[in-house]
Formats: sequence, C-alpha cells, structure tokens
Amino acid sequence: MKSFFEAHIWPQRGRLYRLGYLWVRDRSLTEDMLQNVFEKSFGRQTELQDHPNLTGWLVSSLKNEILMHFRQTKKLESLEGLEELRMEESVSEDTKDSVRQVMNLVKTLPLRQQEIFHLREVEGMSYEEITEYLDISLDQVKVNLHRARKSIRERMPNQKSTK
Repeated sequence: MKSFFEAHIWPQRGRLYRLGYLWVRDRSLTEDMLQNVFEKSFGRQTELQDHPNLTGWLVSSLKNEILMHFRQTKKLESLEGLEELRMEESVSEDTKDSVRQVMNLVKTLPLRQQEIFHLREVEGMSYEEITEYLDISLDQVKVNLHRARKSIRERMPNQKSTK
C-alpha cells in the first residue's frame, strides 16, 4: 500500500518542478528547492493528510523555499533565460518562431500573469485547478489570464495570414 506521500505528494513533482523552473530558470536550483519541499512534506504527512488544499500548500512551500534561498544569497534573479522549447521536427519553422516570440513575451509579463498563463496554456490546467493550485479566486485567474493574453496579442509582431 502506498504512503500518503507516494500517493498524493510525489505525483505532483512534474508540475512543481516546471513551476519552480519558471521562477528560477536554473535546473539544479529548482531540483534542490523541490527536494527541500519534499523533505518537509514527508515529515509532515500526518498533518498534510487533512489539509484542505494540499497542492496550494506545496506551491506555497516551493515559493517560500525559493524566496528564502534568494534572501540568503542576497541575489534576486530575473526571469530570463527560458530554454528553447523542444518541438517535434514536423512543426514548421514559422510555428516554432511564433512560439518563441510568445514565450519571450510571456517572460515580460508580471509574475502572477506568467504563472497563470503557464499553468493554463502550457500545463493545460482548468481554471478551477489553477485556483486551487495557486490558492487564489476564480476571478483573479480569469482577470490575470485575460490581461496576459491581451498583452501578448498587442505586442506580437504582425503575422502573415495563412487562410
């Protein structure tokens, strides 16, 4: 029989890693911070079993770990250096360029909009999942996603129509 950690916390490692990487843009640092979160959550399994928003707790813990690291190192990182997206070879160069442009524009958005855009458009999460994941209201999700999309649309270079 699986432990609470194996059944409920460990399966979220992929999403937590991607979100942590979105914040710090450093693979090894993200892995270290995620390891710290897993160590804390492993030690608090009994307490976390009754937590009303386990995912929100994990996200908050990861964010706190990252902030604590930056405070200790007295180093605030910008959200630059997004690695190239891995795309299948069948995708056209125009499509790859468009995706790169969108991802570069996403990096210029406020952090909350980046998070919500990433969770919705990259991770494919529903609005309700995002509200639970970030522990914010549905209205905040909708407003921030709308603003992110609008900002990207307005700043996207004109594309050739392929109708």
